[in-house]
Amino acid sequence: MSSHSKAVVLVSGGLDSATTLAIARAQGFAIHAISFNYGQRHHFELEAANKVCESMGVLDHVVCRIDTNIFRGSALTNDIPVPHNRNESEMSQGIPVTYVPARNTIFLSIALGLAESIGANDLFIGVNSVDYSGYPDCRPEFIAAFQNMANLATKVGVEGQHLTVHTPLISLTKAEIIRQGFSLGVDYGLTHSCYDPDASGVSCGECDSCQLRLKGFAEAGAVDPIRYR
Repeated sequence: MSSHSKAVVLVSGGLDSATTLAIARAQGFAIHAISFNYGQRHHFELEAANKVCESMGVLDHVVCRIDTNIFRGSALTNDIPVPHNRNESEMSQGIPVTYVPARNTIFLSIALGLAESIGANDLFIGVNSVDYSGYPDCRPEFIAAFQNMANLATKVGVEGQHLTVHTPLISLTKAEIIRQGFSLGVDYGLTHSCYDPDASGVSCGECDSCQLRLKGFAEAGAVDPIRYR
C-alpha cells in the first residue's frame, strides 16, 4: 500500500470511529472522512466528529445530510425513550430500540460512492461485535456481504480493482480498542458516545453506550476523560 493510497473512513464522533481513523492514518492512508447528519436526536456526535478529524489532520471531511424521514422507529432518531441502566444480560437479548434501520448499509453505500469517485479502494468502519452487538449490521457476515456487493456493483470492481471494507475493531473488546487508541495518540476527550446526553452535551452514564464505554476504560486501567452527569 502506497503512502498516497486514499481511504474513506466513516467517522461518527464516537470512541470506536476515532480509533479506526487513527488506525487508518497509522497505516499510511490519505484519509477522506465522512460523517452523517441523519436526524439523530442530538448534534454533539457531529461536533465530536469534526474535532476528531481536525485533531488527526484530516483535510477532507464530508458531512452528508440524509432526509430525517427515512429512519423511523429508533430511539436515536425518534421520540422513543433511550433505555437506561440495563445489565449485560439485558443488553445481550435481541436487537435494541437504539438500532437504526439499515443504517450501516446506507452509510457504507454512500461512503462507497465517495470512495469510487475519488479513486479510493479502501473503506474503514469501526463496527464491533465483541463486547456487545445486538445490531445486525455490525456482524462480520454483513461486512463480507457488503464488500462482495461493492465489488459487483462498481466500475472499479468490475474492472478488477478490488475494494476492501476494513473493520480493524470487529474482534476487539472495548478495553483493547481503548488501549490501541492510546498507543496511537487518540484524544478520547474529543469523542462522544452517549445516546442520551443533557442539553449541554454531558453524557448520561446510564445508556448502553455509556455503560460499555465506562466498562472499557475501567478494564483498560484508564480514566474516561469526558464528563458524565
